[in-house]
Amino acid sequence: MSKKRKKRCPHCGFIETIKWGTRSGCTRYYCKNCGSYFTDRRIWISDKNKFIWFVRWIRGKQRICDLARESSYSERTLKRYFYRLLPQCPLWQIQRREKVNLLIDGTYFSNKICLVVYRDHNIKMTILYRIAKSETLRDLKADLKAIREVGIQIESVTCDGAPNIIKAVREVCPEAILQRCTVHVAREIETWITRKPQTAAAQELLDLVHLLNGVRTQEEAQLWIRAFIDWYGHHEPFINEKTIDEVSGKWWFTHKMLHRSVSHIMRAIPDLFSYTRYPNVPKSSNSIESFFGHLKDNLRIHRGLSEQHFKDFVKWYLFLNSNDGIIKKSKCPESHNSSHLIQNTTNLFWHHYLTSPPMLSIRRCY
Repeated sequence: MSKKRKKRCPHCGFIETIKWGTRSGCTRYYCKNCGSYFTDRRIWISDKNKFIWFVRWIRGKQRICDLARESSYSERTLKRYFYRLLPQCPLWQIQRREKVNLLIDGTYFSNKICLVVYRDHNIKMTILYRIAKSETLRDLKADLKAIREVGIQIESVTCDGAPNIIKAVREVCPEAILQRCTVHVAREIETWITRKPQTAAAQELLDLVHLLNGVRTQEEAQLWIRAFIDWYGHHEPFINEKTIDEVSGKWWFTHKMLHRSVSHIMRAIPDLFSYTRYPNVPKSSNSIESFFGHLKDNLRIHRGLSEQHFKDFVKWYLFLNSNDGIIKKSKCPESHNSSHLIQNTTNLFWHHYLTSPPMLSIRRCY
């Protein structure tokens, strides 16, 4: 004999409910967890209850089969509801504020989809995003203009040094402070000359690069630049050494990875230590890299999604995590923290779904 599924409480999300008589011809229920009463007359309560598990599917690391065992819904019911809800992601809203310290970065997925995220460093919230094939100059300029049109002043931009990002920032908001991510610079140098270089010049450069993230003040920045200039002056003939093909006459740098590393640092130095002069400017984009890491971990669990479902999943993940500051700061008992977090997220979705806030809304449909 199959076990009858219990009704889920629309207030706290728990399924520990019992029948409690009738009201106006409808069955009334009592929740043992929160002590509230409710009736099953409203059809949208069922969808609201399922949305609790949809949030767990998007934000958590649980498969549909795991959610089915925990929720008492069947896998087919959850899958049918999830795939019906995926294309209905609410409109993206650019929250108005006076000024922001932007973190701009893009990441690529295995299905050749690029996600570009514009994140506010101060409140750790995504302001805008774009799903495209690559980080094109036209798209970057359009996004920066959209942010400025809302009335947001872009105080600074921290990026990984992609040419299109730098060019877009200098054309759209030339007054913004540009900061090259120090972690990206150090990581790329370490990749090119390896962690165990064979030449003395490369070993000294690697030691110098390892000191880069420890720079805190303008005086330390000047000392680092002076040390780099002295190192370059000492090893300049070795760095610029060329090899010539006697047959074709073509030439190339003998130590091309070392030469590439030096050229990379020289291009980055003008915007490498802006954070020492302006304390509000972040020196790296580590927070956005961490955000990408969590997103890819979730997508790896749900691998096999179609391209459109993949894009919709990313949109939902960004929407649900763009309100982290509101959801995570909710004061609730420790024993029921997860249920209150899910309930707050549920109410937030229905608020966006049923109302139209008077803010600029942009929906990316690429």
